[in-house]
Amino acid sequence: MKKYFNQMFLQKSKQIRKNLILCMGATLLFSSCAVNKKLESQVDNTLNRGISQYSYLMKRLPNEGYPKTYYADKDKLETSKSGWWCSGFYPGTLLYLDEAANKPIFKGEIDRVLQDLKREQYNTKTHDLGFMMFCSFGNANRLNPNPEYAEILMNSAKSLASRFNETVGCIKSWDSPDDSYLVIIDNMMNLELLFWASEYSGDKKYYDIAVKHANTTLKNHFREDHSSYHVINYNGKTGEIKQKRTAQGAADESAWARGQSWGLYGYTVMYRATKDKKYLDQAVAIAEFILNHPNLPKDKVPYWDFNAPNIPNALRDSSAGAIIASALLELDAYVDKDLSKKYFTAAKTILKTLTSDEYIAKEGTNGGFLLKHGVGSLPANSEIDVPLTYGDYYLVEAMLRYKKQVK
Repeated sequence: MKKYFNQMFLQKSKQIRKNLILCMGATLLFSSCAVNKKLESQVDNTLNRGISQYSYLMKRLPNEGYPKTYYADKDKLETSKSGWWCSGFYPGTLLYLDEAANKPIFKGEIDRVLQDLKREQYNTKTHDLGFMMFCSFGNANRLNPNPEYAEILMNSAKSLASRFNETVGCIKSWDSPDDSYLVIIDNMMNLELLFWASEYSGDKKYYDIAVKHANTTLKNHFREDHSSYHVINYNGKTGEIKQKRTAQGAADESAWARGQSWGLYGYTVMYRATKDKKYLDQAVAIAEFILNHPNLPKDKVPYWDFNAPNIPNALRDSSAGAIIASALLELDAYVDKDLSKKYFTAAKTILKTLTSDEYIAKEGTNGGFLLKHGVGSLPANSEIDVPLTYGDYYLVEAMLRYKKQVK
């Protein structure tokens, strides 16, 4: 009889433990769902705010003007012409907002701007044609395939490819009067245009240029801890390295936050386009550097430089945070389960922060921009703690990617 009661007690104990585990799991699941629902609501509200902000912003733009930033103390909207490297972000953001709303709210403005921007397809004086033309015409063609868009993109790819130097193995970023051949980490973001051109035309040369540029950058731009320099100065005649530096960061050996985000995003795209594991390994290595860095705040929005001298009082760079979030939301699909969860969770944390009142402008403020607290170039005393057009673009892109993943 005693044996019988002991068995009954053990069975009851096991059932109680099982029920507790199930209850805890249900509680955690409910809590997780509640957190996700809250973030989804924040994202939806932010996208709606973006529509209202850009409806206001477009009315403030001069003819042939593209928004760069806004200075609240002077109520000054700073704009550029089509040749500025940021010109593609404004129409790109409008296209993303239309995609989010699933209706052509900004169609007239998009058509107007693209009609002006298309002149840059023949611009061989800049490496930023990926930013300028693929963020704009690339998205336009993705959403509404059009022979004219495709032709403009092909001409843009030809212009970008003209800046490639076989001896150096890179596309030139900044022109120089001497034999200096300057290549910046940002240039990784322009390779997506070349991959599109190769697939569309069937001409492998664009693919090969992108791969060679990525390989040379992988070899020379990164330190042992997988952080990157901003600028590598090659000898244009021999391909030898003359100097490694960080123009927009705190110091040559510091890790400028937006530079790290460009590298993360760029090598994620490289893996998507080639399926070469070395690019996936590099993207993961950069992600790990960023997410495991002792100076990364808990809310995951980085200081403008990971080695800024006045941390924790240094300025944050919301644009770098937006780029990192968008990149992680793609990278999480390419890695194993544990890393995928880590990257998705980190991206959610960034989005939760960037869609909060701390970073999102109130309606009718911020010059019409959506995201506050970006840092352009602190060493140059340029665009400090202000909205940035590319910050808005990558935030809206990240929010769209998040919404597609939580459906």
